[in-house]
This record gives sequence, C-alpha cells and structure tokens, in this order.
Amino acid sequence: QVQLVESGGGLVQPGGSLRLSCAASGIPFRLATMGWYRQTPGRERELVARITSSSSTNYADSVKGRFTISRDNTKNTLYLQMNSLKPEDTAVYYCNRPSDIYDWGKGTLVTVSS
Repeated sequence: QVQLVESGGGLVQPGGSLRLSCAASGIPFRLATMGWYRQTPGRERELVARITSSSSTNYADSVKGRFTISRDNTKNTLYLQMNSLKPEDTAVYYCNRPSDIYDWGKGTLVTVSS
C-alpha cells in the first residue's frame, strides 16, 4: 500500500520559513525521482521542485533561490525547505513521483499572510 504523508505546513508571515516533510511508504523510495507540488483553488497542480535518486534537483522559476528539496533515503522522507515565503506561495503542498503519479496524499496547507 502506497502512502504519502505530508506535514509541516502552517501559517507564516511573508519572509518567513517552513520545512515540509513527506513520509513515503510502500514505494521504492530510494530509486524514485520525487517532487513537491502545490495547488490552490481553481488552478492546476504545479510541480515546484524535483529531486532524482542521485539528488539532482530542479525547480520551478517561481521558487528558485527560495526553496530547497532534499531527501533522506534512510528515512524514506522527502523535504522541502521554504525560505523567503511570499503570499503567492500559499497553497496545499503535496509530494509524489512525477513520472508515474501515485495516489495523492492529503497534502499540507501553507498559508503566507500577515
């Protein structure tokens, strides 16, 4: 059974930071390219960061220089460090495998507001 459990979201002020976690089970995590997505009402789910099994990364232009994706293969956990947060970063954040999407988790809500 595949499970993707996101956590770490919350309410932060503009310019603040959050670290999101994604605990994965039931998948060959070590071999999988993984990504972080976000979605707001009325908009398509957007891939914002991606990391390969060899820890090569890439990012959407909207988050480059502010977000850092990483992974801990010993814990089957994916992370997203988010710095210099902006109101437009407000979204529900999800993790998944871009090449072959698993069932989505519940996501974790990030709200950036003063």
